[in-house]
Amino acid sequence: MKHYLMGGAALLVLSACATKPEPVPEMPAPEPVTQTPPPEIIQQTPPPVVQQLPPVVESIPDPNLPNPGSIEDFAYQSGGEPRVFFGYDQFDLSPEARDVLRRQANWMKIYNNSTAVIEGHADERGTREYNLALGARRAESVQAFLVSQGISPNRLRTISYGKERPIDGRPSETGWARNRNGYTNLRLGGTS
Repeated sequence: MKHYLMGGAALLVLSACATKPEPVPEMPAPEPVTQTPPPEIIQQTPPPVVQQLPPVVESIPDPNLPNPGSIEDFAYQSGGEPRVFFGYDQFDLSPEARDVLRRQANWMKIYNNSTAVIEGHADERGTREYNLALGARRAESVQAFLVSQGISPNRLRTISYGKERPIDGRPSETGWARNRNGYTNLRLGGTS
C-alpha cells in the first residue's frame, strides 16, 4: 500500500506539471487617486431668540392732562407755564430758564406746525423806553436759545411790552420778579 500511495502522489505531481496553467486576466491599471476636499462644514446658526413683548394695554387718557398738541399741553410740558424769568436788569438765561426752553423746543419739534411770538416783559421800575429795550433783549435771548435748539427762526418773532403788561400787580420784589419774564406765546397752525 505504501507503493500505491507513493505512486498516486507522484502521479498527482506529474499531472500538475503536465497541464498548462490558465492565463490570469490582466487587471486594469489603477486609476490615479485624487483627493477631493472634504465637503464644507455648514454651520447652522441657532434660531433667533424671540422676545416676548408684554401685552398691549389700552391706556385710558388721564382727564387731568391736557390734550397732546394743544396750547395747554405746551404750557404743561414747559413746566406749568411757558414763561422764563430774569434777574433785576438782566437778560441772560438762568440754568432753570434754559431747562424750560429746552422742553419748549422739544415740544415745538414734535408739533412743527406751531409758531410763537416771544414777548419780553419788565417790572414797573425804570422808564418806559428803558423797559421796552430791556424787554426786547429778553425776548431776543429766548428766541436765540430756541433757535440754538433747532427751532427755525422763521417760526419765531419777538415783541417787547416793557412794563406795560404786568402779570403780577404787587409793588413788591415778589411781584416785580414775576413781571421780569420772557413769555413764549404759542400759536398753532403755522401763523404767528
